[in-house]
Amino acid sequence: MQAVSSTCLAGAPVRQAPRQQRRQQQRLQQRVACTMAPEAPRLGKEQRPDSTGRFGGMFGGRYVPETLIVALDELTAAYREAQNDPAFKAELDGLLKDYVGRASPLYHADRLSEHFRRPDGSRPEIYLKREDLNHTGAHKINNSLGQALLCKRMGKKRIIAETGAGQHGVATATVCAKAGLECIVYMGEKDMERQALNVFRMRLLGAEVRPVTSGTRTLKDATSEAIRDWVTNVETTHYILGSVAGPHPFPMMVRDFHAVIGKETRAQALEKWGGKPDILVACVGGGSNAMGLFHEFVEDEDVRLIGVEAGGHGVDTPMHAATMTLGTPGVLHGSYSLLIQDEEGQVVDPHSISAGLDYPGVGPEHSFLQEIGRAEYHAVTDDDALDAFQLVSRLEGIIPALETSHAFAYLEKLCPTVPDGTRIVLNCSGRGDKDVTNAANYLPHLAGGPKP
Repeated sequence: MQAVSSTCLAGAPVRQAPRQQRRQQQRLQQRVACTMAPEAPRLGKEQRPDSTGRFGGMFGGRYVPETLIVALDELTAAYREAQNDPAFKAELDGLLKDYVGRASPLYHADRLSEHFRRPDGSRPEIYLKREDLNHTGAHKINNSLGQALLCKRMGKKRIIAETGAGQHGVATATVCAKAGLECIVYMGEKDMERQALNVFRMRLLGAEVRPVTSGTRTLKDATSEAIRDWVTNVETTHYILGSVAGPHPFPMMVRDFHAVIGKETRAQALEKWGGKPDILVACVGGGSNAMGLFHEFVEDEDVRLIGVEAGGHGVDTPMHAATMTLGTPGVLHGSYSLLIQDEEGQVVDPHSISAGLDYPGVGPEHSFLQEIGRAEYHAVTDDDALDAFQLVSRLEGIIPALETSHAFAYLEKLCPTVPDGTRIVLNCSGRGDKDVTNAANYLPHLAGGPKP
């Protein structure tokens, strides 16, 4: 196993971003270097990653201090054992049904579909996988619940987590309250300000929310602090990582706990129209909700997979979190994947209006899926996401999270290009209650102020 310093694990010091053209040139050079290696076999979905935690022999792995190797081995063994234990599956399935409220509906957004009707009368048919209707208001509880059950199997009583938008923090605080576990959530000070409602919810649920004041005071820094805590308290503590990032087995394990999203979608699509979706769309920060939807369909090559990331003020500016669009391979938070870095390998400050997408890395399986051409990734701006936030609210009576709004925003580019009747399933990964105060700052006319 690879072992590196905790500095490399937590993230290198931040420096100013170089120009976009130089980043793109560096990315091309690094990709060429990667593809010169012997080509790895394209594995079936149940075989990814390999035994070393790598996807396609390249992305993923473990870049961690020696103090975490034993804990990661213990976690891997506990997870493999739980996968083969019918009692664990029965308990998890029961809680997902009775506590979380699964299966989440696959809802036909008719008015949103009609919005994209073309002059010739053709239009797509848009369906929403309603993860926003889960207990706690997002997809995050699928993973938090599964990992909490694992934690109990391992006999650990203290849970730590990182959070950006607060949804993973709320989900983790929720399952810890149910299981009687101590819960500490690390959250960037900037994110605490724009997600004050979720901070209150976490504290109400009994969690301790620790502000992170270093760096950009956002998700990257919260993750770094959570990892430092885990290194220090590894014998008593389990880290419920909230995305398909980090060292093996987290990318695999978090994906598997969220794979219920795609499995339900396949069954619901078959019931509703007797077939499969034509296109799947989901927002991507670290990438857990997207991977949960995509995983079931990776081998269905007639199903198009589209991830949408945060373009911030535009990918031609330094103010974005477009890792898949402009990132280059490197190590962050224990995993080798694409990340936003300068030509010296220093992590660059990301930007997004949505706290959950404000991250300079991405899960290694997403990097792999883009590398082999199986999935495509696009960036949309803050302004586009705010427009979609309003549009979906008014057309469907559903206020989506700002993260999810990025996926909705991409429909404006996608829908005019697809044939009549194309069935698009968009993962409505979370509800926007948590974002209304932040959004009001950008939409003052809706808060009673003057129109812009």
